[in-house]
Amino acid sequence: MPDAEAGWIARDAAALAGVEKLRFFPQVVESGAGCLLVEPGGRELLDLSATWTACGLGHGHPAVVEALTRAAQAPPGAGALSAVHPSAVALAEDLLALVPGRGERRVYLGHAGSDANDVAIRCALAATGRPVVVAFHRSYHGGLGLAMSASGVHVEGGSAAPSEDVRFVDYPEPFRDGHAAYEAQLAGIAAALAPRDAACLLVEPILSDGGLIVPPDGFLADVARLCADTGTLLICDEVKVGLGRPGTLHAFAHDGIVPDIVTFGKSLGAGLPLSAAVGPAAVLDQPAGSALLTTAGNPWSTAVGRAVLRTIETEGLAERADAMGGRLRAGLREACAGLTAVGEVRGRGLAIGVDLVTDRDSRERDPGLAARVVYRAWELGAVVYYVGGNVLEVTPPLVIGESEVDRAVEILTEAIRTAGRITDEQLAAYAGW
Repeated sequence: MPDAEAGWIARDAAALAGVEKLRFFPQVVESGAGCLLVEPGGRELLDLSATWTACGLGHGHPAVVEALTRAAQAPPGAGALSAVHPSAVALAEDLLALVPGRGERRVYLGHAGSDANDVAIRCALAATGRPVVVAFHRSYHGGLGLAMSASGVHVEGGSAAPSEDVRFVDYPEPFRDGHAAYEAQLAGIAAALAPRDAACLLVEPILSDGGLIVPPDGFLADVARLCADTGTLLICDEVKVGLGRPGTLHAFAHDGIVPDIVTFGKSLGAGLPLSAAVGPAAVLDQPAGSALLTTAGNPWSTAVGRAVLRTIETEGLAERADAMGGRLRAGLREACAGLTAVGEVRGRGLAIGVDLVTDRDSRERDPGLAARVVYRAWELGAVVYYVGGNVLEVTPPLVIGESEVDRAVEILTEAIRTAGRITDEQLAAYAGW
């Protein structure tokens, strides 16, 4: 490892708290452009994560630079807590126009998907007077508060204590489940909602951190029906897979549903702290003053958020994600056809999962291989992480082009083939999840 990178890694270890680190290999980056990240020594890395989708427009997109520069020149304070400013109001109006819904609605603006989901849950509890939240095993909705308590990966991983007011149900996994299992899973959701004491049900249209799992067609429609039958608010978490990434503007559009509340984050801010929840006024207006973040709705983040939404539309990035995602999945399936360690390549748009297994017949997950593959991919010049223990999560910026897609196929395939070169000693400091 070059001295520059080694020095930064040592300084990072001595200065930054471990609770906020999720490291998979000795990655140090100092700049970025488009779909590339650049190390201190000048080596370029193809970014196949987009910082867990937060950099949906890539790095240094001109629209983001222009919006941020303009907003910084004469900012009207630092937030929308106690003052009205045009950029926050306009972003809320943009989201209301963009997100389908019924009746009078409002927009909560926050800093991250975590607080957007937390506020949505708390408002649902207050509005309905019901005490229970229903969520899915292996889900991820945030790293704090009620959103953390409703995240299966945190509760099941031991970083959040189980709550008697959160009921977890099974998320369908077509690669490993059959139709009978799906019917049983729907019955389990129905049973969790049957007491009519659940204020809300949180669902990811694609289960991201739990293994990039794409549910069967019609799943969200079935969930929406069960929620409607029991008067349960349906919260659709689009933080990671929404805003063009699945090949449609909204991931929930795949099943033609209209959730009660939709939450956004990550790519909405293009790397700046910005999130949103869009839902009924009767839910999000009360209790007044109960979700106070001083710099929420700040002029820099909201200006960038507006630029992101305009860019997704004007550059046709949902359609681009559909085309490039199809090319990437097809390329991976063809290149990996002879690799028995690849159980499945799945996804929608540019939300793609490569399921690594000990063998295709058993479909047994292979976390050890996943850890080696992402490390090897970094050595070969790409940034990709794993989720669910064994699934490569491939979520490049929405601006990725054909040549970069083809390069991604080459690197990932070679990383899977040669993952055995990575030793236990190399992996020891990088536990990942």
